[in-house]
Amino acid sequence: MKFLDLAKVHIRSGGGGAGCVSFRREKFIEYGGPDGGDGGRGGDVWAEATPGLNTLIDFRYQQHFFARSGQHGMGSQMTGRSGEDIVLRVPAGTEILDEDGETVIADLTEPGSRVLLARGGNGGWGNLHFKTSTNRAPRTANPGQPGVERTIWLRLKLIADAGLVGLPNAGKSTFLAAVSNARPKIADYPFTTLHPNLGVVGIDGREFVMADIPGLIEGASEGRGLGDQFLGHVERSNVLLHLIDGTSGDVGADARTILDELAAYSPVLMAKPRVTALNKIDALDDDTIAERQAVLESLTGGPVHLMSGVSKQGVPQVLRALWSEIAPSRGTGAEDQPEAPWRP
Repeated sequence: MKFLDLAKVHIRSGGGGAGCVSFRREKFIEYGGPDGGDGGRGGDVWAEATPGLNTLIDFRYQQHFFARSGQHGMGSQMTGRSGEDIVLRVPAGTEILDEDGETVIADLTEPGSRVLLARGGNGGWGNLHFKTSTNRAPRTANPGQPGVERTIWLRLKLIADAGLVGLPNAGKSTFLAAVSNARPKIADYPFTTLHPNLGVVGIDGREFVMADIPGLIEGASEGRGLGDQFLGHVERSNVLLHLIDGTSGDVGADARTILDELAAYSPVLMAKPRVTALNKIDALDDDTIAERQAVLESLTGGPVHLMSGVSKQGVPQVLRALWSEIAPSRGTGAEDQPEAPWRP
């Protein structure tokens, strides 16, 4: 299944059916009077967050969703049938934007949550509603209200507890594969990751979800490389893991590049808690590791963890640091231990 996180959709709710002009004509009934029924109501257009979906690929092959209009009213006071609603089933974490691509209509973060996108038109009144003491035979009926037509954008932001950021080939996919059952593409050339990957990570009996996004380069906020559109997938994360390639010639410049791109994308993303880790230390000697760790600590103003995704050296310490930032959102303390399983 292909991954798609942005789709443009055209929707239209159903129009209401017209009211009916009709008169009762039956044998042995001298004054039948008006008996025109009302028109049926048009169908609504809804969006619903559905569990089990993780892509918007279905909206690549169908972009138009039109609800049915209500039927017209009929004689004998028969109301027309209402049009059926249409439900757009989207993954949890989908933002619904107006046609301008900026105005947020709804943010469906919980499975089962629904939002009304376009309300169907009401059906028109039949001539029975216009009967009065002075107008016993009205020949007037209302037309149904038209439906609402609009264009919207669907933007998926994956829901993960932790997000991986870094330059291409910083070892993000290798780290995700080492700590979870995810199998992202790993190769020795840049931009091997072309779409986000999710993995469930476990440490000390606790589990959380981690998202790996394509690497950022300098100027990504201006469209260079793959751009910064994938940063939306880590906006919902509680903490970011900033991986830095320890074999790089200038680890300080690499770290500044990522921090600048985060700040250019969103101040909210820049303000999120970050865990910084110097990766690939299995390929460095002790002096080089100490030197580059000191450079990063002076730049970030915080501790820098040492790890290797290949040898898994230092990986548990990094995961525990991530969990300490995630635990408050779960309503537990970082030091809490899971209950021991019951045994006879």
